[in-house]
Amino acid sequence: MTRAVFFATGDVTEMVAPLLRRSTPSHFDPFGSAVARSGSVGDHVGSQTRNPVTTSFVALLEYLGTFAFAISGGLVAVRHRLDLFGVLVLAFAAAAAGGVTRDLLLGATPPVALVEWHYLAIATLAGLLTFLRHEAVERMRNPVQFFDAIGLGLFAVLGAGKALALGTGPLGAVMLGVLTGVGGGIVRDMLVAQIPSVLQRGELYAVAALAGATVVVVGHTVSLPAAPAAMIGAAVCFALRWTSICRGWSLPVPGEPSGDILMARGRRTPPSSEPESSREEG
Repeated sequence: MTRAVFFATGDVTEMVAPLLRRSTPSHFDPFGSAVARSGSVGDHVGSQTRNPVTTSFVALLEYLGTFAFAISGGLVAVRHRLDLFGVLVLAFAAAAAGGVTRDLLLGATPPVALVEWHYLAIATLAGLLTFLRHEAVERMRNPVQFFDAIGLGLFAVLGAGKALALGTGPLGAVMLGVLTGVGGGIVRDMLVAQIPSVLQRGELYAVAALAGATVVVVGHTVSLPAAPAAMIGAAVCFALRWTSICRGWSLPVPGEPSGDILMARGRRTPPSSEPESSREEG
């Protein structure tokens, strides 16, 4: 009799547990179903807050960031005179490496960039566009760094938001936001034997991603709407990164005269005949 009751109780528990998991409110889900799309952990997160507007907004940010980072990767490949395959590889690496690393650390596997075909398609399109029309893109001022700054801002806020949605604390969310932003650029630059921008002396690269991710985390802490907080965070990150490029802002380095935390070195325009130093991710 006791054994029968034990097995019956176990069967009821197995039946009820999934229902309890589905009905448990999520910790925080600023990005709704976009998180749920990205792996096994996300399958039970954000199911209560999904809505078409939020999903479309997040998808737009993801695709814009993917396209921008892929353009930067393609341009770096063209400047290093890689063939078509090399251009496409660098485009996808720049667009996906940061997000893949973030998903693996969060346990959201398999990473969304390796599951959904949209990311590969967008990166491939950007790579082909860069390969065929790189002369037009090069007419812009610092085109690699411009598109890299766009991707940096978008991926930093997306990374922080996803980390919060999966229950990561504020500090961890900021760190994962920075990693998502700079990861793709690091891989891209390393594939062409170039020092990643995030490691170059004085560059306001990770600092810009840190600022954008912090805006998202602070917005969550004070219960601001997630979408406006993400837009503000991305804008802050892009503005800080791009302004530092245009005005030559940098952090102090040992052995140089120290003044303000940000020091202006004058405008720096990379020579058009050499591969431009860039950063990325994503």
